[in-house]
Amino acid sequence: MRKCIVSLAAAAFLGAATPALAYDSGSLLSMQEALGVAVEVGIAAVSDAEFAGYEWQIEGRDAAGQYMEVDVDATTGAVLNVDR
Repeated sequence: MRKCIVSLAAAAFLGAATPALAYDSGSLLSMQEALGVAVEVGIAAVSDAEFAGYEWQIEGRDAAGQYMEVDVDATTGAVLNVDR
């Protein structure tokens, strides 16, 4: 049940984030693509996503509820840093 709630919360956030795609600029990753990378690394619930320079800084919680931040390169999609 908890997995279902976390998944629904993540889906709701992604749906609400759609208007924030103003940062897209040609070959740069969109916020949704960067969120996908962060989910692959372990973020289960996103609380904040920010574009800073040429990276996305994504904050949230992992499946255990622990804070984590993932920095994703906006040009390559590579994970630059993971803080837990």
